[in-house]
Amino acid sequence: MRYLTIALTLFTGMILMLLIHFTSPTQTTVKYFPFDENVVFEKSETELTLLDNKNEHYIVRWISDSKTNNTIYLRQDLSLLYVDGLLKGLQSKWRENESDISLESDIHGEGSSYYQSITYHHGEVHYKNNSIKSLNRMSYDEMYVIDSEHSSLFTFRKPKEEQQIEWKDTLDHTISQQLHYHWHNLINHFQLNYDDFLFVPLTELYQFETRNLPNLDKNQTRKVIAQLWEGLYANYILPFQETETIQKSYIPLILFSKTGDRLYVLFQDQHGEMRQLIQTYSINN
Repeated sequence: MRYLTIALTLFTGMILMLLIHFTSPTQTTVKYFPFDENVVFEKSETELTLLDNKNEHYIVRWISDSKTNNTIYLRQDLSLLYVDGLLKGLQSKWRENESDISLESDIHGEGSSYYQSITYHHGEVHYKNNSIKSLNRMSYDEMYVIDSEHSSLFTFRKPKEEQQIEWKDTLDHTISQQLHYHWHNLINHFQLNYDDFLFVPLTELYQFETRNLPNLDKNQTRKVIAQLWEGLYANYILPFQETETIQKSYIPLILFSKTGDRLYVLFQDQHGEMRQLIQTYSINN
């Protein structure tokens, strides 16, 4: 009976995930340039916070903040929010001659759900000799919100108590089943070989702030990730921001080749169509 109650509460929450929240479209500004070693991020963070519930709903505050050590020509941050594996919202802001970028939005929810947000912090530095350099960093946050008629509203990131462990296992199992079914359909549709790739959901891309991609060193990994975000912004983020009618869309899956020469991004676009982006790179560059 306990798990039936959890499943019904989860189902109620997932129905509400069809409501998508987007900021207004912005200009295309995310571009890869050689990295600037003289400018760094003093702060880069993403934070999800549960606010008080009102009228049988609760509110999740979704914030991203970043700051560079110097004022630079262009700053832009992109933040994506997924709830139970589905795209819930996008935030983007760009500023010229700034060091700080702040994003904030309140998301209404109901039912027990798993929230994940990944943010790409980006900047361009323009020099008098017409050279352009860039810097970037990723940040991430996640949160489980438990909204059950049998207990008061509560939240956690890493489960510590038995009740939290039970909720995490139930939510993870349901969401994982849906995501893996969707991803398998994409992989089979584009006839890709499972054994050739390292599979990374977009929400886990932040791990490569401290890890290297297969057969790549730290600098090569940084370049590939920066170029990947350039492609994601142009082909995934902007189309969603510019479309009023959105089909439900799951977390994109990124396939990094184990040979270290290419990657694929598999996702369902704003019209519900299966899409793949292909990025090739050389380990010699």
